[in-house]
Amino acid sequence: MAKFYEFFAGGGMARAGLGTGWTCLFANDFDHKKGLTYQANWGTDGELIVGDVKQITTSQLPDVADLAWGSFPCQDLSLAGGGAGLRGERSGTFYPFWDAIRGLITEGRAPKLIALENVCGTLTSHEGKDFEAICQTFADAGYRCGALIINADLFLPHSRPRLFMIGVHSDVRIDPSLLAPGPVEPFHTRGLQSAVARLPASLKQDMLWWNMPIPSRRNTTFVSLIEENPTSVSWHTPAETKRLLGMMSPINLAKVNAAKRAGRRMVGSVYKRTRSEEGVKVQRAEIRFDDVSGCLRTPAGGSSRQVIVVVDGAKVRSRLISARETARLMGLHDDYKLPRNYNEAYHLTGDGVAVPVVRHLAHHILEPLLGMMGTAARVAA
Repeated sequence: MAKFYEFFAGGGMARAGLGTGWTCLFANDFDHKKGLTYQANWGTDGELIVGDVKQITTSQLPDVADLAWGSFPCQDLSLAGGGAGLRGERSGTFYPFWDAIRGLITEGRAPKLIALENVCGTLTSHEGKDFEAICQTFADAGYRCGALIINADLFLPHSRPRLFMIGVHSDVRIDPSLLAPGPVEPFHTRGLQSAVARLPASLKQDMLWWNMPIPSRRNTTFVSLIEENPTSVSWHTPAETKRLLGMMSPINLAKVNAAKRAGRRMVGSVYKRTRSEEGVKVQRAEIRFDDVSGCLRTPAGGSSRQVIVVVDGAKVRSRLISARETARLMGLHDDYKLPRNYNEAYHLTGDGVAVPVVRHLAHHILEPLLGMMGTAARVAA
């Protein structure tokens, strides 16, 4: 049984992905509402501490963890954010998190593995200097590091590419089969390769290229996750749907008309965005019918809540995506307890990490590094 700390825990989605072969020694999040959801799903055994990560001390971190997981806030690194990067108030919490790691190292309790998750904008934030700073932090602490870009759409009908950085303490032997001699797609994208290429030679030569298999083709579709009778939202009136369609450009309306002729029920995801047309700013509704939801985002991340359009022949209906549907898009089981408030549930899931992505990483990278075999998981089918 491996042991882990879960920083920036949210609703415990990393914990769900790691599965029952892992024991959570400590969890932390600053949001008390998320903390209530965490406890509703994972119990009240005392591992969760709600509060600012800046106030966490090593005395609150029990035992010796095999893994420290940190999905630190992305807003300052996101393309939709303010661009403050690691200097920002939210994404800058990476450094207090690392202060705790540094304290553990000083006490001889260094985690064997450290996993970080964030948006892909980390690679280019401040012309790559933020990515370099994270890599340098790993190196200075005695960890070899490798990065991957994993899109949740490999596992779920949800476009959600994220950067994962896995650091391995120098005391841990790495089986050669876990490494590739160079970048391998799809997990080492051109953007990631460019970011690594920009690193100073001293960092670049020690970067790892994780050798992870591509998952089997997913068997879930966007339409299969949609609720006919959601409890957290209501279907739009015909007038509201007509108004939404009126916000679409001719290209997007053409997509809706094509869906009407498809001969099957189709679901499109819609985001409202402001576009400049002939020098005038116009709010447009942009739709996709590729059986993949657009990336769930919170309003704090610079975007609106996602709307879905269900097309069944000539019948067109629309509404906000439901709270349960957002959870399904993150790979959470339907028995996962969500906040009753819609906005709180949306914020929780939109801030989370996709559960089957964590499971895939754990099964193919984290657990082999720790010599674990046959670990069970609590993931969505």
